[in-house]
Amino acid sequence: MDDSLITLTGKFTYILFRNEGNFYTAAKFEVNDEKGRVISVTGNIPELVTGIQYRINGNYIEHPRYGMQFQIQTLAKLLPTEKDGVVRYLSGVNFPGIGKKTAEKIVETLGEDCLSLIREDSSLLEKMVELSKRQINVIIEGLQIDNGMEELAKFLNIHGLSQRNLAKITRIYGKEALSKLNENPYRLIEEVDGFGFKTADKIGKSLGISDTDHRRLYALLISLVSDLCMRDGNSYVRLETLETVFFKELGSLSCDFEAIFDEAILKHQLYREENRVFPIAQYDAEIGIARFLAEFPYQFMDPYDPKLLLSYLENIQEYLGITYDETQIQAIEVFFERPFMIMTGGPGTGKTTVVNAMIKLFKLMYPSSSIICAAPTGRAAKRLAEVSSVNATTIHSLLQWDLETNTFGKNEDEPILADLLIIDEFSMVDNWLFYNLLLASKRIKKICIIGDKDQLPSVGPGCVLRDLMQSNEFSLIELKHIYRQQSDSDVINLAHAINTGNVTVEDYHHDVKFFACMPEEIRRNILMMVDDALQKGYSIDDIQILSPMYAGVAGIDYLNNALQESFNPPSKNKAEVKSGYITFREGDKILQLKNQPDDDVYNGDIGVLVEIIDAKHAEDHKTTIICQFGEIIVEYKPENWINITLAYCISVHKSQGSEYPIVIMPIIRRHAGMLQRKLIYTGVTRARKALIILGELDAFKRGIQVLELHPRETTLTQKIQQFVNGDYGFGNLK
Repeated sequence: MDDSLITLTGKFTYILFRNEGNFYTAAKFEVNDEKGRVISVTGNIPELVTGIQYRINGNYIEHPRYGMQFQIQTLAKLLPTEKDGVVRYLSGVNFPGIGKKTAEKIVETLGEDCLSLIREDSSLLEKMVELSKRQINVIIEGLQIDNGMEELAKFLNIHGLSQRNLAKITRIYGKEALSKLNENPYRLIEEVDGFGFKTADKIGKSLGISDTDHRRLYALLISLVSDLCMRDGNSYVRLETLETVFFKELGSLSCDFEAIFDEAILKHQLYREENRVFPIAQYDAEIGIARFLAEFPYQFMDPYDPKLLLSYLENIQEYLGITYDETQIQAIEVFFERPFMIMTGGPGTGKTTVVNAMIKLFKLMYPSSSIICAAPTGRAAKRLAEVSSVNATTIHSLLQWDLETNTFGKNEDEPILADLLIIDEFSMVDNWLFYNLLLASKRIKKICIIGDKDQLPSVGPGCVLRDLMQSNEFSLIELKHIYRQQSDSDVINLAHAINTGNVTVEDYHHDVKFFACMPEEIRRNILMMVDDALQKGYSIDDIQILSPMYAGVAGIDYLNNALQESFNPPSKNKAEVKSGYITFREGDKILQLKNQPDDDVYNGDIGVLVEIIDAKHAEDHKTTIICQFGEIIVEYKPENWINITLAYCISVHKSQGSEYPIVIMPIIRRHAGMLQRKLIYTGVTRARKALIILGELDAFKRGIQVLELHPRETTLTQKIQQFVNGDYGFGNLK
């Protein structure tokens, strides 16, 4: 460290100014000296916590306007020794998965000097039964951060990386982090979750690494395979496509593509099957799913009495006042006969009714058994819990997903403990998530997956429900007969008509309305429709506008601004804050964009912005947005505002797993690049009571004729068949 630098210790007490773009910060700093001086400090500080002790290095400068300031070059957190400080430290970004309650328990058990005690003897944590193995490791690793982090923090700060990145990198590389990044910043792509090529390349260029450097070219190739798979939803990319895109990215530069590609194969970053190139994670997922299902179950249910089952079923029908049809009874029988079962069906076909019967009968036949119900989204899980009278959770919560490390607390070593696993809205589940769910399911004795095969596939790569069905290796029940509101539900009738490709708009008069208008008229008409619904007693939460695209006069961004202006206009009684092009205002309808498992809020959840706390009134002096999702309250600091957006209008993809009393869906010719049968069908089936489709109706009719814009390319079906039949060549396995 530069000997000319001054070193001070103390704590930040107040943030005067902060630019979240480059992290330039002006703040007040209480120095640990006899006078208790409070000085002004400035610098590019990735992330700081008020009240936590820091060591800062820098020099005093005379600012022409603001006077004497301490300009920070580097800083590092010091271990706190008081209870409140210890709790804040342990529940901070360096310790993902350690919340405030867990931190308080550690302090209560080990005392206020617990941090130094743990550093001296980490086995103290193992005596706390409340802590999982993962949590213990997180604490130990977090406490290994030492003075060497100061230089690393400075390095990352120069390159625009946050404190969150600092924690991630240090957990992987420890004391060698800085030397490893200087040696090869492109290693971040392979070794640290959440780093893409652009970030690594930015560091690489600033370090003087040339465009033709082997490290850069190798990283570019690896990244392209993953990016192309994510973009198209495929589990692999064709070799010729990869080569074409790779050289397009290089421009006029030249290199030995085959040599770089062969190296990636040898290092098990990529896997090749004929002309198919897999990211190793996708290959492992397909192989893992196929192998697990071919060998499932690892434990078996006790035999059951079929006669007793039918007797119980008759009692349930009599109690509920319903009669199950032949296919529904078959579904129930297959559920008990087979360890793994798929049930699919469109709206109104009785999936919920059958699931209820399955659960009730399972409890009767196996009174001491345990049942877990899960779904991909929070809203879908909540709906499953309501209709099944069984607690339901998101798949990510069930697996104890850690956002920071992108790992799961439930896995092969820490499996899910249950007899029956039911997964709803399965069309939304991608390869990677299903693979990790199966890894944690070796103690499960029976699995039932439920979904609508006609809905949009998952956001992530893969098309698992389709692939499982096409394999013809598993028990499959398709419910086709329409029951729910059969006589008067135009929504349900329209949904099924869409799947035939034959829709006559004149046939719908009750809860479905078609409204022809020009694109420039959509805004005005939607505002009128929403206002009309509000006048009839509906709330803004009951009404959901769904659009296929973000841009344009019928796009999500434009309609969100229009609806906010009309139904939640500016007011002196409502605080607001601007984030990019979005203005957040108290009372706004809010959409969660990313999973935040620690807060129990997930991608696609819709809530309301209840309060904005100005920075000068916030404990950490950061403007805070507070949103409510049902009974859950979530706080968003400026660095997390990107996780939310306005929800007056959302995408059809974001609506999956949810239902709304009223759905309004604009469709115009400009949407043609997105319009396909599954997208329109998915949007239509989100409506519970009423549906309005407006815009250019010829675009709607043409859209339902497009079966799939880009059918997903996977090999899961073939791999399942090979494993089930015992002819998968072990030479192909890693």
